[in-house]
Amino acid sequence: MKLNCDLGESYGAWQMGLDSQMMAHIDMANIACGFHAGDPLVLTQTLALAKQHNVIIGAHPSYPDLVGFGRRSMQCSQNEIISMVHYQISALDGMAKNIGLTLSYVKPHGALYNDMMAEPEVQDAIFIALSQYHRPLKLMMLAGNDNQTLLQKAQHHNVSLLFEAFADRRYQDNGQLTPRSQLGAVLSQNEILSQVQQLLSKGTVITDTATEIPLSADTLCVHGDNEAAIALIAQIKQLCIKSEFKNQ
Repeated sequence: MKLNCDLGESYGAWQMGLDSQMMAHIDMANIACGFHAGDPLVLTQTLALAKQHNVIIGAHPSYPDLVGFGRRSMQCSQNEIISMVHYQISALDGMAKNIGLTLSYVKPHGALYNDMMAEPEVQDAIFIALSQYHRPLKLMMLAGNDNQTLLQKAQHHNVSLLFEAFADRRYQDNGQLTPRSQLGAVLSQNEILSQVQQLLSKGTVITDTATEIPLSADTLCVHGDNEAAIALIAQIKQLCIKSEFKNQ
């Protein structure tokens, strides 16, 4: 299973994450496009790191919410969402081409991601945005109980999907993430390793009610904001490598 991580989220003098260390352990980089974080120099540096480590690159567009780090929902029309997504992925796509890289997919950020998964109107706008882009790009969405429904909808729009699971989040019985406001929503290091191992070996997770549910995912989202997190992700990467070797 490929590891993906949100990167390029520094802005000016404000530093976010340990991108140079993270890039050595991941397979896919979701790169901020300037609306919630990132600036032209940060974007250029992040793309260079991705090229150095042979990491697949994806656009990480958001609502235009730099002050709120893209974590606040905004009431936008369908055309506004389509245009803001096109604007952001075009910027990253063009900058990537400039250094010989190819943009492969799109993963919305923060509130835009959550709204895409919860609100049909926002989801439709994202699908339309990708279907109208001048070349095919895959869309990364949350793996859950409704994978098949999402696949059918994506097929209607001629969009390919990547389903992601979260290494550090507890799941609910419906396959959705437990809200961060609830106690235990973010897993401990031991719980993270246990959940990853179970996903790799059985394709299931244990929910907040201690129920085992299936979870089919193509990629695993990890976060590396400090040295301890980097060390943990290195362990997760080794679990993925061992699992891939066993399945060969």
